Amino acid sequence: MSKQILILSASPRKGGNSDVLCDAFRRGAEESGHKVEKLRLSERNIHYCTGCGVCNNTHRCVQQDDMAQVLEQMVQADVIVLATPVYFYTMDAQLKVINEQKAIVEEQQ
Repeated sequence: MSKQILILSASPRKGGNSDVLCDAFRRGAEESGHKVEKLRLSERNIHYCTGCGVCNNTHRCVQQDDMAQVLEQMVQADVIVLATPVYFYTMDAQLKVINEQKAIVEEQQ
């Protein structure tokens, strides 16, 4: 059974170690018959959460950025692969922003 796989590459460097691993994973998944899409978060315009609280009632972020599209792709995916370099013993900022805003979708389900 084919799965829809979404790869979120948080590496700010195209061709960096995390990005290369994403490409290797993608090749293997496609060879196994899965549909794969890779998003490079550094190429998206995604703002950080300001803590305004509007999403608590509307389940939508008020920021005008690319996050709504990314969230929709996350909802449609059967599998989500997260890849990030480790800076200062944690995930990088690009993935932290996604992690904060995905809570909007989780509350809806």
